[in-house]
Amino acid sequence: MAEPDYIEDDNPELIRPQKLVNPVKTSRNHQDLHRELMMNQKRGLAPQNKPELQKVMEKRKRDQVIKQKEEEAQKKKSDLEIELLKRQQKLEQVELEKQKLQEEQENAPEFVKVKGNLRRTGQEVAQAQES
Repeated sequence: MAEPDYIEDDNPELIRPQKLVNPVKTSRNHQDLHRELMMNQKRGLAPQNKPELQKVMEKRKRDQVIKQKEEEAQKKKSDLEIELLKRQQKLEQVELEKQKLQEEQENAPEFVKVKGNLRRTGQEVAQAQES
């Protein structure tokens, strides 16, 4: 970046730019606090009170690590556990199908039930005559 022209001129009429003073850095409290933090850092002492944001971020990270470990533990199921889960799912599916059939039969009109009964009795009679 090129330097401005007024830096080279020695014209006394021009006002030279000066760097602005930062009031925070010039305050005595800020200087004392900064000095204390630097001394503690050199000694290896961390400040006792962490900022709230840092605490929250550390807690989230811990929770995330715990959740990952739980998921890994669930993924590492033995063959027996996997087989038992499959059987349990099959049994639940069969039970649901039975319940659906029962509900359909209960909700069916009366003439459909009677017709089903007549078919069964007709089949039973035919089987009895064959034997």
